Amino acid sequence: MAIDFQPRPYQKIAQEFLLNHERCNLFADMGLGKTATVLSVIQTLELERTLIVAPLRVAQGVWPREIAKWRQFERMPIGWIGGTFHERQLALLALPTTATVHYDVLLKLMDELGGAWPFKTVVCDESTRLKGFRIRKSTKRPRMLATYAHKKVSRWINLTGTPNANGLTDLWGQQWFIDGGKALGRSYTDYTNRWFYLNAKAKNAKYQALIPFPSAQAQIEAAMKPTTLSIRARDWFDIAEPIEVDVWVDLPAKVRAKYNEMQRHFYVEFERGVVTAANCAVKVSKLLQIASGAVYPRDGDTVWTHDEKLLGLESIVEETGGAPLLVVYQFVSELERLLKWFPGAVDIRETGAQDRWNAREIPMLLCHPKSAGHGLNLQDGGHHIVFFTPTWDLELYAQVLERIGPVRQAQSGYTREVFVYHILARDTVDPVVKVRRENKGSLMDLFMDRLRSDGHPVA
Repeated sequence: MAIDFQPRPYQKIAQEFLLNHERCNLFADMGLGKTATVLSVIQTLELERTLIVAPLRVAQGVWPREIAKWRQFERMPIGWIGGTFHERQLALLALPTTATVHYDVLLKLMDELGGAWPFKTVVCDESTRLKGFRIRKSTKRPRMLATYAHKKVSRWINLTGTPNANGLTDLWGQQWFIDGGKALGRSYTDYTNRWFYLNAKAKNAKYQALIPFPSAQAQIEAAMKPTTLSIRARDWFDIAEPIEVDVWVDLPAKVRAKYNEMQRHFYVEFERGVVTAANCAVKVSKLLQIASGAVYPRDGDTVWTHDEKLLGLESIVEETGGAPLLVVYQFVSELERLLKWFPGAVDIRETGAQDRWNAREIPMLLCHPKSAGHGLNLQDGGHHIVFFTPTWDLELYAQVLERIGPVRQAQSGYTREVFVYHILARDTVDPVVKVRRENKGSLMDLFMDRLRSDGHPVA
C-alpha cells in the first residue's frame, strides 16, 4: 500500500536546489532518498519527456518501485525502455512522461532514434558512468549522449553518492554534462593541465598517474559548488562508524611457493595448468586469485589452491553465532566454492533471494559488488558483511557496503552496529589492495565534505 511522502529536512534542501538549478549535480550519500526527491521535483515542475538513465537493476526496478511506494507519485506514468528492438519501439511509441533506460541499452536507443531526441530532461543516476567522457577520444556511449546534452536537453541532473571514488580525475566528465566545461575546463586536457601533474617516480610512462596539486581539491570544489549540492548522512544522523575486523589467514607452504614464483615472474606452473600474466594488472589479479584459493590457468580447468579463506569464513560464522552474513566475492570460482562449502548459502541472483534475506530466512547471501551495488535494500536481513577478497574499486565497495550500512540501519529504526569483516591472506596483495582503496576513500570524503550545502548542521 502506498504511503505519504514526507520529505525529510535534507530532502527539502535538495528539492529547493533542484528546483532552482536547471543543470546540476546532487551528490548525496546512499540511503538519503535521492530517487524520491527527484520524483517530487519532476512532479512539481510537471516535467515532460524525462529520461532516467541508470544501472539495470535500478532502472528496471528501483525507480518504478519508488513511484509505487509513495501515494503522491503512484499516478505518475513511467515506462521502461528495454528488451528487444521491437519492445523498445513499442515503448517509444507509448512514451510516458517519465521513462527509464539501462546504460547499456542507451547506445542502441540513440542509434534507433536517429537524431530525433524527444527528451527535454535527463537524470543520470550513478553519474560516474559519465566519468570517461572526453571531447575527442571517448567511449561511444557518453560521446553520443554528449551530442544531445546541451543542444536538446534543457534540464540535466547528475545523481551519485560517490562522485570521485577513484580520484578527482572522475569529475571532469560528469561536470561537462552540466556546464559544457565552464567550471573545470573545455577539455579533459585543460582540466588535467591546470590541476594535476604526472607522477615522475613511475618508471613506465604508460603507468604514470596523475597527481593533483596541493591546491587542486579546494579550487575544483569552489568551481563546482555553484552547480553542485553535497549532502552527507553524518550531518543528519547520529551514526557510528562500521566496526571493521581483519580476519587473517596463512597460505599453505606449497601454495606460498607458487604465489612467490608468480610474484617474481609472470607465470607459474600448477599440476593442472600453467598460469600466465600478460602485464602487471593481470599479474595482480592472478595473485589475488591464488590468495583467494583458486586460479584460472591458461588452459584447463580452474585450479583450487587452498581452503584457508573458507575456513576463515567458517570462523566468522562461529564467532557471530550464526548471524546472517552478506558475503561479497570477486571471482566466479569463489561463488562456486562458497555454494559448495556452505549448503545454506544463496546466490543473490536467485529469484526471491532479496525478500528471503530480508525475512531472515537466508543464513548467508552471496553477491558480487557489481550485482548488489545499486538499488538493493538489504538492511532488514542483517548487519554483518564479509569481503572474501578485497576490491580496488572504492565506488563498488561503498555501494555494496551501504546495502546494509549504518545509514540504512538508522533509517529502518535499527540501533545495531554494522560489522565489516575483511578476509585477508597474510603477506599477499590482499592488504595492499585494501589500503590502496582506503586511501582513495579519504580523498573522496574530504571532497564531499567541502561541497555540502552551507548551513548544514555538523554532527
